[in-house]
Amino acid sequence: MPQLRAGEDPPGQIAPQAEENPVPMEKPVVAQRSPYATEVEAGKSYWWCACGRSKSQPFCDGSHKGTGLSPVEYKAKRSRTVYFCGCKHTTTPTICDGTHERLA
Repeated sequence: MPQLRAGEDPPGQIAPQAEENPVPMEKPVVAQRSPYATEVEAGKSYWWCACGRSKSQPFCDGSHKGTGLSPVEYKAKRSRTVYFCGCKHTTTPTICDGTHERLA
């Protein structure tokens, strides 16, 4: 499984509204048990779905509303293939860390 290396793009940041609206958090839904290999473009921001409910995986479509979960921004420093987490349980949001291999 691809892992983040020195000099690569860092995991994203949680959307600001997550801190402003303290709603009890639901657990994320597993969208798929493998990463989404996605081509990203340098300088662009991508909003990774953290709840697993989006119909536009791996990106947010607003389906998280009312869950207490919020999308996470990924800013591409360079154009390349990124492996976005599909199980939504990664310890390094937005990037797959292999957690899907340990889910029950």
